[in-house]
Amino acid sequence: MKNLLSIFTIGVACVVFAQENKKTDNYAIAMGLQNQHLSKSMSINVDWNNTIGKIKELHGVNNSPVVHNKLMPEFHEAGIPYVRTHDTYGRFGGNVYIDIPNIFRNFDANPDDPTSYDFAFTDEYLKSVVKSGSKIFYRLGVTIENYHKIKAYNIYPPKDNLKWAKICAGIIRHYTQGWANGFKYDIQYWEIWNEPENPMMWKGSRKEFFEMYKVASKYLKKEFPNIKIGGFGHCGFFEITRPLNECPTKGLDVLDWFHEFIEMVADKNDPLPLDFFSWHLYTDNPKELGIHAEYVRKSLDKLGLTHVENINNEWNYSLGARFGIIRKNHIGASMCAATMCIMQQGSLDKAMYYDATPTRGYCGIYNFPEMTLTKTYFVFKAFNELYKLGTAVKTTDRKDKEVYAIASIDKKTGNKAILAVNYSPNQQRVKFNFEGQPTSVVVINEDYTFTELNYFLLKNKVATLPPYTVLLIKVK
Repeated sequence: MKNLLSIFTIGVACVVFAQENKKTDNYAIAMGLQNQHLSKSMSINVDWNNTIGKIKELHGVNNSPVVHNKLMPEFHEAGIPYVRTHDTYGRFGGNVYIDIPNIFRNFDANPDDPTSYDFAFTDEYLKSVVKSGSKIFYRLGVTIENYHKIKAYNIYPPKDNLKWAKICAGIIRHYTQGWANGFKYDIQYWEIWNEPENPMMWKGSRKEFFEMYKVASKYLKKEFPNIKIGGFGHCGFFEITRPLNECPTKGLDVLDWFHEFIEMVADKNDPLPLDFFSWHLYTDNPKELGIHAEYVRKSLDKLGLTHVENINNEWNYSLGARFGIIRKNHIGASMCAATMCIMQQGSLDKAMYYDATPTRGYCGIYNFPEMTLTKTYFVFKAFNELYKLGTAVKTTDRKDKEVYAIASIDKKTGNKAILAVNYSPNQQRVKFNFEGQPTSVVVINEDYTFTELNYFLLKNKVATLPPYTVLLIKVK
């Protein structure tokens, strides 16, 4: 999807480059010295007694730095819950990682014979993911082939769907049951393919993909009843929020793919395994992701698929590679924080940001080649502080403002935290209403990167947030 999409921005994109060059005296604003120019405060209310479930696993990512059997301390520190293995190590999966053709190099070989598999590099890569405290979200399929018009290699339908399923079973056994000198990792999620609507990912028909999913999902669920089988990494639901002529997926019939797929799964005469439905969105507008998540949830529920998890496993700022710098700076960071707030408050179950490979244009986590951590990375770290507390609590705010907030509490210790975001080009004056006193205010914005600046929350719990600012507020 990444390279299929044309450059398209929503909302704040028109002011991005002006804001890049605009310098603001954040200290003066924070101390209230410019309050005479501000409008009336908006309010954010936090009710610690009104618990509303768990803080979700929303700070997952696709991929990581490709290191072999080494701890990635930055992943451990940010508590990255899941690493999805799609497009690992670039074109064709680096010819040795993750993809079915890289692990099972001769489709005519015997899938029951351990010598038919080449796990070497994938083993070493996944050791690093597990050592760093993340779980694996394994994509069964192939890497996107951006130059498929010259020649496509691995994106054709399998010659034999059942054999393809048996090959997948060999991979699952290796990583979860120790087969073929393997491992007993707790890998719950196994995703069948990615974006089959995308001609860079699938050279077959819709019918051929559905048949492959039918055969593979039934076989794998029979062999491994305790794992979660799903798919299919849908290209996205742009058509429900954008004019058709502005949809990057125009002409791909993406809504038909979705509805026909879930209707097939829900067929009472021949129901199929589907533990999760995965889909993608690249946007500048966090609210758009919330609308799409609700669309997926309602569509699944309407067919009785209430048990199916709703997972967005590719999301990021905007669409085009030219926005790479924004993905790493305060604008991209605040967009990520706002999106996490929307996802936490909505019907999504899990999320995985695309991408955490340092060399990739869609990576907002690292500066390359310096390998320093970006402002966006520290949003993931900030969200993890709420995640560690465990329990979400009710927050209310003005929906017409571009200020978002979520909060959590540890029921045992009483520790509390709030994540508040101004995702707009304007400063915002905010009155926080909550019991207790702030003990720490950490700031991420143009001038600060995860810096404790307690003056941002002034007397009476009022803060003036500069444009594109994230606050992590700890409370006792």
